[in-house]
Amino acid sequence: MSAPVPNSAEMQDHSPTEHELWKITLGELDEKMGVKIVEESVERVVATMPVEGNRQSFGLLHGGASLAVGEAVGSWAAVIHASTMGKTAVGVDVSATHHRSAREGLVTITATPIHLGGTLTTHEVLITNEIGQRLCTLRITNLLMRRHKQ
Repeated sequence: MSAPVPNSAEMQDHSPTEHELWKITLGELDEKMGVKIVEESVERVVATMPVEGNRQSFGLLHGGASLAVGEAVGSWAAVIHASTMGKTAVGVDVSATHHRSAREGLVTITATPIHLGGTLTTHEVLITNEIGQRLCTLRITNLLMRRHKQ
């Protein structure tokens, strides 16, 4: 006796699906800030940004620039994770602590997961200077949701 042959709808519901990892695309602000992607994976996203062009009026790296780049890198990390489930991510919370500043050079921004769930992700984002000193620590939480058709 042979097993029943599932219809196409049943095969669709029960067959494993492969989701392509989302690849980072820089936005307009990222480009203006000089952000460069170094590494992108579910486990870690790393980018760099020059201090020059991102300073406030006292010649220091602007805190808003740190928040903007940190939120971008943390969100990219969340979207890469979400893409493994055919979903996308939207930020719902971000907080930052500024430890020290920089006047020149290149900063490195590294996002690593604290929690990778099916509904929420939380990432720690570290911004460091060229000698590895921590300039800023961010924590970002993203909501994972179905992709909307465009």
